[in-house]
Amino acid sequence: MIKELIISLLIIIFIFIGNTITDKYTKNSIEEISKGLTELREELMKEENEINFDIAKQKIEKIHQDWDIKYEKLAYYIEHDELEKVETELTGLRGYIQNEEPSETIPELDKIIFILEHIKDKSAFNLKNIF
Repeated sequence: MIKELIISLLIIIFIFIGNTITDKYTKNSIEEISKGLTELREELMKEENEINFDIAKQKIEKIHQDWDIKYEKLAYYIEHDELEKVETELTGLRGYIQNEEPSETIPELDKIIFILEHIKDKSAFNLKNIF
């Protein structure tokens, strides 16, 4: 009886530790990508003749590279549908920036940030997500 109790407690402890680690990684990853998107948004919110699309292209490429790295690890424990939504929107955003269409980029940025926040909220360990 004691042996089973100890094994059960160890399993519960490992679950909580694993959840804490993955939750922290998810939050850090999303905050890092969101920060890059916010910087990109600031660049694109300038007057249309002041926007430096070369800088915007560099920033979106950096964001996309960072996302590719984060995606590999996040895919182990987050639904692939959620991650693919971000990937799809990032690809669309990259296309709008490469075509230098500033009016189309802001809604795409907002969608990506919303999806990232949704992923962060959905993966958080709280009672709302348990029940």
